[in-house]
Amino acid sequence: MEDVRVTVAASRPDGRPSRRPPVASVAICAYTTHRWDDLRDAVASVLAQCRDGDECLVVIDHNDRLLALAANEFAGEPVIRVIASGGSRGLSGARNTAIAMSRGDVIVFLDDDAVAGQGWLGRMVAELSRPGVYGVGSAALPEWPDGQRPAWFPPEFDWVVGCSYLGQPTEPARVRNVFGVAMGFRRDVFALAGQFSIDVGRIGVTPTGCEETELCIRLAQRRPDAVIRYLPDVAVTHRVAASRVRPGYFLRRCFGEGQSKARVSVLVGADRALTTERAYIRRVLPKAFSRELRRFARGDLGGLAAATMMALGLFIAGCGYVVVRVIGGTGA
Repeated sequence: MEDVRVTVAASRPDGRPSRRPPVASVAICAYTTHRWDDLRDAVASVLAQCRDGDECLVVIDHNDRLLALAANEFAGEPVIRVIASGGSRGLSGARNTAIAMSRGDVIVFLDDDAVAGQGWLGRMVAELSRPGVYGVGSAALPEWPDGQRPAWFPPEFDWVVGCSYLGQPTEPARVRNVFGVAMGFRRDVFALAGQFSIDVGRIGVTPTGCEETELCIRLAQRRPDAVIRYLPDVAVTHRVAASRVRPGYFLRRCFGEGQSKARVSVLVGADRALTTERAYIRRVLPKAFSRELRRFARGDLGGLAAATMMALGLFIAGCGYVVVRVIGGTGA
């Protein structure tokens, strides 16, 4: 692993609990120069919130040009370390590199095309300081290309573009898993449950994911009393690329989600892997579908388009699941 810049982070006294606030390592993983401006904005939003002893790790996923750009850009910032991913290509490998190279008591992850809102880092760290809380995730608000949600894009499917979706808790709550765009864990999570699996997750632009879901479920299996919290009252903004505001991407992402959930179910069992998804299908989607049909009945063609995309998205996700679990030979 190439560590381009090294800083010294605070450490805990050996064998004794510390009353000081936990030191945070914030990891931002990047793989393409096409998001260079986004990466700079993400790093700036974190630097504005770092306290003494905190660090920001910019982990570059197998892209020498981007590594050189980042090393040059952030060379004057003592809080930042630019690191080449030493794992396999993909987001899981980059995140695992951040875990291995970081020094903080808690490790917080922010996507390279997201910007942390005011007070985000402090709130994440404070939540992880609570007894029994091992993981935490914040809300992620979409920043649409033209500033407006497409009429055909139902808010219940904002997970397609890596954002919080309608149907999640509206108050801080215990959840099964966090979303990867903005999440944090206590360091001992990775001693208890291991690191992010390279058998699931995103590689480049491949529209799959769920590596954080699998990790959270694995943590719960090994430490049933571990609490994972979702904080809807603190947020990051997540830039939605124009290429992702197209029906073709929407359906590819749904197919990829089905594939990812199938791979997670192979690793941790279908019951645990699909608990949240079953509730989503039973409780969230019927209300959303009815709302969009009422919208269409009032003369808004966007309602019909959104209802159609929901039905197609659910069907395509199911197809992705079947491809991996049945056709792939791993059983239903």
